[in-house]
This record gives sequence, structure tokens and C-alpha cells, in this order.
Amino acid sequence: MKAIKLFSLVFILLLGSCSSIRVNADYDTQADFSKYKTYAFHKKGIDKVPISEFDKKRILRAIDQELSKKGMTKSENPDLLINILTKEREKLEVSQFNATWGYGWGFGWNPYLWGGRNYVSSSTEGTLYIDLIDAQKQELVWEGEGVGYLTENRANKEAIITDFVTKILAQYPPLPSKK
Repeated sequence: MKAIKLFSLVFILLLGSCSSIRVNADYDTQADFSKYKTYAFHKKGIDKVPISEFDKKRILRAIDQELSKKGMTKSENPDLLINILTKEREKLEVSQFNATWGYGWGFGWNPYLWGGRNYVSSSTEGTLYIDLIDAQKQELVWEGEGVGYLTENRANKEAIITDFVTKILAQYPPLPSKK
């Protein structure tokens, strides 16, 4: 019985670790995050982000949803300004496969393994940064980063963007350090 429980726990941990989005956050250790209750989007910064207007709207809606779950509200006189940044890069993966013997080695033709084929696949890895800026001091106080694979499929974009934002903002506010 204990073995089954241990196996289930290990399986759940492995399943959770296979998340396609990796997140990280950094913050100003001197900032008092309990004082931040309101926010607004930093329009000048967001306008410069080189992504489609539709994707910007998707990201901002997801941020609105997550911050409202945390009890924060939008305001004309905010405590925090929210900015986003994005970057992407194309990743190529090259592999050689031999239908008779399995995977081959080397570059191109291999005289020991006949029938090998080179396969090239590409994917787009995107990074979303969410910056929280103290509106009064005009200083960055928290930054979250999510890295994962992007899709061109419009039907999945909403879910992927929401997943990115949810996982990034799950790290806000930072937990106080134990001394």
C-alpha cells in the first residue's frame, strides 16, 4: 500500500514537472508589497511591444483576471504600473533516424547504417516578462518571466497566454523571507 502511495506521489511530481512553461521571478527585497492594492497598465511601454494587438489584449485581459483574483483593482491613480515585454526565438532540432537500426550517428551519410534520414524540426520559444513598477517612485519592484513554446493556432492562443500569465503571476506577491 505504501509503495502505491509513493508511486502515485512520484508520478504526480513528474507530471507537474513536465510543464511546458518555465517561470521565474525577481523582486526588490526592500519593497513593501502589502501596500500595493491598485494598478494600471503602462501604455507607453505596452505600445512598444512588437506583437499583435490581439495578443496584447489577450495578455492584458489575463493579467486583469489574475490581479483581480489577488484582490487588486484597476485605478486612474495606481500604486503599480504594469508593463510587458516579449521576445521569441526559433529553435531548430536536427536528428538522424535509420529505419532499420534505429538512430544513427554522425553527420549525413553513414556507411554502417543504411537508409538513414536527417530530420529538421523547428519551434518558436517565447518569453513573456511582466514588470510591476512602483508608480510613485517609478522603480521596478517585481519582474516575472515565463518561457514556453508558442503556437500560431488562434484557438489555442487564448489558453496558452492565460497559462503563461497565470503561472507567472502565481509568484506574486513574493513570500516574505524567513530570517
